Amino acid sequence: MQNRWTVLALLFTVRLAMAFQFQAAGAVSPAFMNTYGVALADIGLLISIYLAPGILFAVPGGEIGRRFGDKSVVLFGLALMIAGGLVMAMATSWHGQLAGRLLAGIGGVLINVLMSKMVTDWFAGKEIATAMAIFVNSWPAGIAIGLMVLPVVAAAGGVVAVAATTAVLALIGLILLAALYQAPTDQRMAAGAASTWPEGNALRAVLAAGCIWGLYNAALGMVFGYGTALLTERGWSLTTAGSATSLVLWLVALSVPLGGFIADRTGRPREVMLAGFALFALALFAGARADAVVLAFVMLGLVSGLPAGPIMSLPSRVLAASTRATGMGLYFSMFYVTVVLAPILAGRLAEFAGTARATFDLGVAMLLGCMALVWCFDRLAMRHNMEQATTA
Repeated sequence: MQNRWTVLALLFTVRLAMAFQFQAAGAVSPAFMNTYGVALADIGLLISIYLAPGILFAVPGGEIGRRFGDKSVVLFGLALMIAGGLVMAMATSWHGQLAGRLLAGIGGVLINVLMSKMVTDWFAGKEIATAMAIFVNSWPAGIAIGLMVLPVVAAAGGVVAVAATTAVLALIGLILLAALYQAPTDQRMAAGAASTWPEGNALRAVLAAGCIWGLYNAALGMVFGYGTALLTERGWSLTTAGSATSLVLWLVALSVPLGGFIADRTGRPREVMLAGFALFALALFAGARADAVVLAFVMLGLVSGLPAGPIMSLPSRVLAASTRATGMGLYFSMFYVTVVLAPILAGRLAEFAGTARATFDLGVAMLLGCMALVWCFDRLAMRHNMEQATTA
């Protein structure tokens, strides 16, 4: 398989299986609560424990991929996802559920870090924003499919069937990747070769880019995590509030590739990012206060996905092939730290303020932080490129 767009479709499908498995806890949370007698706080732990391993394993995952090959390590990550799903399917206790979820999450970290690098390997310098936008869209697509399919599975077979279904989808991804994926020629030649860590301005730029990606996703998480609570505070029924919030997800799935396409066609990814952040912040602010809530939520969906592709293309501006493995690990380390800590801060802020509106305001602050970090990244990337030109 040497056509890069076909490779992208394959990687999209595999990552979709990860998003599907991640969403299993939230999509059927009432089934978990009824089966194991746990509360919403326990469900929150079940959700977050899937992402928590990223704090520890993102950087080692990149280095392991460099040493043993991206494809081999991603296959191992998929095997961990399968094993985690099977542990959850066979577990008879809540602690068994947590253990299986943690195991699957470690596999998910390896997949997230290394497949992002694999997309960069195929598309660096050529429509990278569009490719990354399509790739990251596998996350909302997998979540949306999970929201539709998993409640039906749970109704038919309970949480055992849910866990088994996620394992089967991961198995399909493993078979497809094993059979079809080949690295670009230059990457096959470099497999196992010595790599270096990004240094100086390149290192600082990668860390800034990781913070941008983390804060952006955390702001998006304010909508999906607290949008329903915000609307129920305003008198909406739980069902209607959930439908309105899910509408944002479907619209995000449209706006993410649109943002990448515009960035590549205009050659102005920075402007697309900044405009997307500004419009997203405005929509969040309005969504928390406007009477026309549906219109505000539609606007949220249409604009919030625009920056995703350009953000994910940032590391390619400062990472050479020799620093890409460890660099992407550092990038995702910052992402995982942010997305794990942000919900905790948001929950406490909402409790202190006495309203879920505070979480949307926190999202606005995060997006303003993204805009400041883009300025920092540009300066660091410019200095790095000047240093490279001087030493060339």
